Amino acid sequence: MRGNGNDERWTATGTGGIRKKGSGVRAWLVLDGTGETQVVEAGKHAIMRRTGLPARDLRILDPLLSYPSTVLGRERAIVINLEHIKAIITAHEVLLLNSRDPSVTPFVDELRARILRHHHASTPHHLFLNPDTKNQDLQIPDGTKILPFEFVALEACLEAACSVLENEAKTLEQEAHPALDKLTSKISTLNLERVRQIKSRLVAITGRVQKVRDELEHLLDDDEDMAEMYLTDKLVQQQLESSSASSLNDEDEDGEDMDNLLQQDIDDRTHPEISLETGGATAGYEDHQNAKHSGDQMLGASNLLSRDSHGTRASTTYSATTKQLDVEELEMLLEAYFVQIDGTLNKLSTLREYVDDTEDYINIMLDDKQNHLLQMGVMLTTATLVISAFVVVAGVFGMNINIELFDPKIAGMREFLWTVGGSTAGTIFLYVVAIAWCKHKRLLE
Repeated sequence: MRGNGNDERWTATGTGGIRKKGSGVRAWLVLDGTGETQVVEAGKHAIMRRTGLPARDLRILDPLLSYPSTVLGRERAIVINLEHIKAIITAHEVLLLNSRDPSVTPFVDELRARILRHHHASTPHHLFLNPDTKNQDLQIPDGTKILPFEFVALEACLEAACSVLENEAKTLEQEAHPALDKLTSKISTLNLERVRQIKSRLVAITGRVQKVRDELEHLLDDDEDMAEMYLTDKLVQQQLESSSASSLNDEDEDGEDMDNLLQQDIDDRTHPEISLETGGATAGYEDHQNAKHSGDQMLGASNLLSRDSHGTRASTTYSATTKQLDVEELEMLLEAYFVQIDGTLNKLSTLREYVDDTEDYINIMLDDKQNHLLQMGVMLTTATLVISAFVVVAGVFGMNINIELFDPKIAGMREFLWTVGGSTAGTIFLYVVAIAWCKHKRLLE
């Protein structure tokens, strides 16, 4: 059988009701405007109906897909995908997707505390209207302006994401400096492997921080995207428009009733009087014309009044609809965390420069050692060459030829020593000449 539309309805965990299974049902932690929390299970279509988000925006929060950090402002909700925080913010509640993650637990506690403080500050006996502002903003007695609910939740998300990235950058910096200093003092395979891992982590964290910074910069550069995040103001505006439309409908109905009453009065006053006399007929006709003219004037005045009232309400509604939202409040909020994440990025850039400088220093040291090895190779090659000349002398005397030097009656040990000593001295002399020539040509230091 085909299931009905309730297959993906909201079901609270821990209740005794029967749970309806739907496709893609996930556990969501819902925090309302009073700080109350509730874990519910809902499918994709239930979330779409509740928040008004399209399916492509919900895919950003899918834990099975790897999406970069994103902040989207929509008509009825704000989609947050910052590091470990995956949430949907509406004008009166926050929906967290991965609330069971241990890394999200501190954020949930902080968010709940912020919402409770906001709810406490928003109670009627803790706030008053500021008569100097056009929008009648709510303020507490010390003059501090109360942020809308969605901005309180957005600030908590931004602070949590920026704090996580800053802590990771600080931890990496504390690990990187000792490892790099140790590598400069002793180049070994173990030290090189540690530096390689640190550099890989540095590249990954820099990419994440850069993405969050680019996202905040994009929001700050686009006032329309920031205006989309004023969910409370848009909700109030929609309520005003609906009340204005209902009042216009009531006025139209009142105008129609008034027109009917006027028309009935005209008909009553212009009822023809039948008279057999000519004078009576003439008088009846004149009374009929006067009454009709008077009724037309009253009807025209009523229509004119109705048109003027309708035009005034229409112009008021139009001005309220086309009014540009003041994004200064959100802009200041985003700029604060943009400065923080930009500082983290600068810290990582400084660390990256330190790593690059260390790599350059290591490369210079390796090049210097390689140069020494090359010089040693040149010296050994030269020594091998001159020794080969001595080997040639030995090879010459090793020929099986009878000469006087081999005759024991003519030559003896003294001649043998002179031959060996002369060959050795000649070899050393050739080696010294070769090394001096290489140094003269700057081939050796």
